[in-house]
Amino acid sequence: MTTVQLEYIVAVDTYRSFVTAAEKCFVTQPTLSMQIQKLEDELGIKLFDRSKLPVVPTEIGTAVITQARTIIKENARIREIISDQKKEIQGILKVGIIPTLAPYLLPRVLTAFMKKYPKVKLEIWEYPTEQIIQLLRQEQLDCGLLATPLHNQHLEEHPLFYENFVVFTAKNNKLSEKKVVSAEELDIREVWLLNEGHCMRNQVLNICRDKFTMGEFRNLEYNTGSVETLKKMVELNEGYTILPELSLQELSSRQMNMVRFFKAPEPVREISLVTHRYFIKQAVIEAFKKEILDSVPDKMKVKKTKKVVDIIAEK
Repeated sequence: MTTVQLEYIVAVDTYRSFVTAAEKCFVTQPTLSMQIQKLEDELGIKLFDRSKLPVVPTEIGTAVITQARTIIKENARIREIISDQKKEIQGILKVGIIPTLAPYLLPRVLTAFMKKYPKVKLEIWEYPTEQIIQLLRQEQLDCGLLATPLHNQHLEEHPLFYENFVVFTAKNNKLSEKKVVSAEELDIREVWLLNEGHCMRNQVLNICRDKFTMGEFRNLEYNTGSVETLKKMVELNEGYTILPELSLQELSSRQMNMVRFFKAPEPVREISLVTHRYFIKQAVIEAFKKEILDSVPDKMKVKKTKKVVDIIAEK
């Protein structure tokens, strides 16, 4: 039994395909299949049911693969111990981040982080929350930057900061006449929303939830995953949208006149660095976390007088 063979069976379990697993492991499919067959012969069991598509592990295979994941993690910890002893921050860090946060946070963080830690290779993907959760559980990502709480017992949440929600309103909307806004004054029939699958959509609906039912939207349904598109729709049409505060940093003075803040307690989204419960790469993740905290205003690190909006839609 070799570490390589264990990595191969974990890859097949992750991708449920011998072909895809071979591609991800940078070997040919016959090579990967041959090594797994050797391991099965050595153990005297079948690890995978090859008659099903996608391929699935057998009952005993599931138990073996779980242990294989543990062995691979512990093997990686040996390299971490050595790096820690040498006081080096190095290696690959795979990060998932939600699209409503990425363009406003990452430019503040990446350049400084890469200059400080030139031996770290950052691999970053923008994904919706559910996809990041799945990839964290499959250990294809080392950490995620997400709105929380996620209410997921398999993941660890490390809260970083609390980002205010603000109203971005058209000039002809009644909200533009106010200096500050309360949730009770929001008309859900006039709001521009992100499409399904974005946790911020649920948060906006939770802020507005007391006013109207979902069946009372305008007769135009516009599906977008972009906060920037929501701004444009408000500027060129009517109504309003709700934005995360970091997205205001590049607004013109004219656009800032369209922004209205909420009355206290201000609705916020809690942004956390999320890992698997038994994550590795502690040193590089801590360095990344510190760089994020150094990049955001101190006022965002304080939860007092703020109300965290749940990412799960209210029934």
